[in-house]
Parts: sequence; C-alpha cells; structure tokens
Amino acid sequence: MNATSESIPAAHLRHALGHFATGVTVVTSVSERGEPAGTTASAVSAVSLDPPLVLVCLDRGSHTLAAIQASGRFVINVLAEDQRPLSDNFAQSGASADWSVVEHRPGADGSPLLDGALALLRCTLEQRLEGGDHEIVVGRVSELDVNSDRGGPLLHYRGAYASLGSP
Repeated sequence: MNATSESIPAAHLRHALGHFATGVTVVTSVSERGEPAGTTASAVSAVSLDPPLVLVCLDRGSHTLAAIQASGRFVINVLAEDQRPLSDNFAQSGASADWSVVEHRPGADGSPLLDGALALLRCTLEQRLEGGDHEIVVGRVSELDVNSDRGGPLLHYRGAYASLGSP
C-alpha cells in the first residue's frame, strides 16, 4: 500500500512499523506516593554514549510517565525471552499491572528493578519532548547492570512476540 502522510491510517502505520523487530522492556518508576509504576515499552533507543543518554516514548496518559515526571527517575528493564508474562502484565492500560506477581526489588531511589531482566538501566530524567500522542523521555544513565548469562532477549515483531534464542 502506498499512502501520503496526510492519508496514512494509524493501523497501516502500526502494520508497517511492525516489520521492525524491537526489544521489549518494562519501564519502571515510583509515584509521588511511593507506589511502583511500570509499563511495557518497545519504543526505546540509545541517544548518546557520551553523555550516556537513552530515550523511551510513553503515552501521554501513562501512569508511568506521571511517576517519572514526579520522581525524575526511571529504570529500563530489558526483558529476557522467558519474561513474556511480565510484558503482558505491564501492557495493561492504566495502573492495572499486578505488582503482587512481579519479582522485584526497589532500587536506591525506589524505582522497581525487575528480577531476571537481561539489563537494568537506571536513569535520571534529562529532558521531555513532545511526540504527538506520546512523550519522548530522555534519560541519563546513572547506573547499569547486565545479566549476560540469562539467555536471549524478548522481541516484538509483526504484532507478536519473538525471540532469537540464546546467543
């Protein structure tokens, strides 16, 4: 299908972008009341190595975005291929993720760190940018942990989960 920017339906754009395999993460933070917040996100990218900057795109109505705005901190938890249930749990709209089934621990700033993640990137809020119906959140990586023995990543491709298997 060919279309111009004025006539591209959202469903067609989602279908085309679905052909780009992305890693699956859960972005976590802590609300003003000290409650954990988290959402599944695949719109995550490196921005700069020096300084160490990453970005994540979050829906403007996201409770996790509100928590990040309040706390000024967040964690990108890179999911392993066997963590699909975590992705599903945090893909719920609103604040409906069930934290009682999530193995996690609080980081030094209170942001939840998900057990078993391939990588944890602890970030401080650097910048917020408008991005249509989403907000682009740029974070400065302040700490990181990598679990290389964990296996392969959980991926999203063409509207479904995928994996590479163990590298």
